[in-house]
Amino acid sequence: MHQLAASFILGYHGCDQAVGERILKGEAFKQSNNDYDWLGPGIYFWEANPLRGLVFAREAKRRRTSNIRKPFVIGAVISLGLCLDLTTTAGVEQVRDAHKSLSEFAAAAGHTLPDNAPDGLLRRLDCAVIQMVHTIRADRGDQPIDSVKGVFIEGEPIYQGSGFHEKTHVQVAVRNPECIKGVFRVPSVQLRSIRRS
Repeated sequence: MHQLAASFILGYHGCDQAVGERILKGEAFKQSNNDYDWLGPGIYFWEANPLRGLVFAREAKRRRTSNIRKPFVIGAVISLGLCLDLTTTAGVEQVRDAHKSLSEFAAAAGHTLPDNAPDGLLRRLDCAVIQMVHTIRADRGDQPIDSVKGVFIEGEPIYQGSGFHEKTHVQVAVRNPECIKGVFRVPSVQLRSIRRS
């Protein structure tokens, strides 16, 4: 747990345009709380990547259960606050310890741990482990975590033999809405792909 990162980041939230417009007018974000959320419960943002936020909204629109009719992305100025940062050794160790505790509790109760889906999109195990971090901290009386941050390697390699993948991103789940300091409309120039057809 730390507050060692820069004070603020720019995050981008993919959503339906009607929802985005309401948020730009002052409505609060709604927290995601699915049992498969990669970083546990929170308000999800793509760090420094507005185009990826829009691509996410476009992909989500194609899902049968989606509420997105017109893909949109809004920007936010975010203070990470007390961050469980999975790009740091301390963050990784805390999550590893939580997994060990969760495994021990499950074994003692005769339960099996949830699984992450093979395609990596539904992460029930990761979500349960992150939630265990929060439970352990609450039980100890520690300060609640404001945000959770992780790097995710997704998509196809960008060229043959590449270690870089087309959908790699940094995602942030904001647990404390007070960490969202402001929202803004993303300029259209930031939403153009540089890829040539």
